[in-house]
Amino acid sequence: MAGLTSGGPNVDVGLLYEVNGLARRAPDGVDRAVGLLAEYGLPLALVLLVLWCWRGARRQDEATAVESFAALVWAPLAAALALLVNVPLREFVARPRPFVQHEGLDVFAVGQGQGGGFSFVSGHATLTMALAVGVFLVNRRLGLIGLGLALTEGLCRVYMGVHYPTDVIGGFALGTAVVLLLAPLAMALLTPVVRTLARTPGLGRLVRARDRVVATPVELAQRSAESDLAA
Repeated sequence: MAGLTSGGPNVDVGLLYEVNGLARRAPDGVDRAVGLLAEYGLPLALVLLVLWCWRGARRQDEATAVESFAALVWAPLAAALALLVNVPLREFVARPRPFVQHEGLDVFAVGQGQGGGFSFVSGHATLTMALAVGVFLVNRRLGLIGLGLALTEGLCRVYMGVHYPTDVIGGFALGTAVVLLLAPLAMALLTPVVRTLARTPGLGRLVRARDRVVATPVELAQRSAESDLAA
């Protein structure tokens, strides 16, 4: 606790200066691009990844599609819950932003400015990691992509000078913990609801795509013959 509130251990501050030092040597356009990517681009990419995973999950058999849809519903719910948990956690730790206690940082942010709020833990890291882990539970390949996006988000937050590395690690841990620890309870509650939704006319397409019946060559020949007779 003392290490966090006093600015972090030396290795934490050292990594902060090393990563943020890249921003001092980069053109202003790169800094602006990283800021936009971290604030909006990467979180949006995780949301789109969840939707892409849902698109693929709809093509599975009914039982698997129900479980996948329930897990994908849980992912954003878990992310929101993790962000709520972070509210009292930040107030309890009360760790100032890096630029408040350390000079020489190249600080830039898009949307949130360089002002208030405490540093531990990173809300962006928490959000992106929770979504990534949620996707990973459904689709390993897409989940690995999501984890890569979440790690990039954390690196960007340090690059921007608005978080210590341990803020990002703490966010990753919080997002992962909420998703995994509460997943059994969440799935037990969500799965029956999703199963009912899947069997509801119209709304069932949200869970599982309608099966396409492909006619065999014999059936096609029979249909052609019947059409000829009718003519």
